[in-house]
Amino acid sequence: MSFVTLNELIKQLKTAEISPASKRRINYYKKAHLVVIDEVGFLPVSNAEANLFFTFVSAMHEKTSIIITSNKGFSEWAGFLGDEVITTAILDRLVFKCEIFNMSGDGYRLKHRKTILEQ
Repeated sequence: MSFVTLNELIKQLKTAEISPASKRRINYYKKAHLVVIDEVGFLPVSNAEANLFFTFVSAMHEKTSIIITSNKGFSEWAGFLGDEVITTAILDRLVFKCEIFNMSGDGYRLKHRKTILEQ
């Protein structure tokens, strides 16, 4: 299993051609049985970065299990990815043969933070 934030993944994808460490990390993700990509939608990405993310998702599509965590609904993805076409292509690959869990309520960190502050 591999765990990475979208921001970290994009940095590694952008530098994979010039950094042996980034290239090794990307290859490690591609060999993993499960990749967890966290904080999707937390920061906006450029069109070039969205294209890199699409390329990565396409390479992983139907070969590796992917878990995406996001505080954004699918309708908001075009806003932070910057392009409806690339967003549709990414989501098409991610939701094919998948299970979607929509969780609501207080976040784990916030819930426990409140108990600490109340003491």
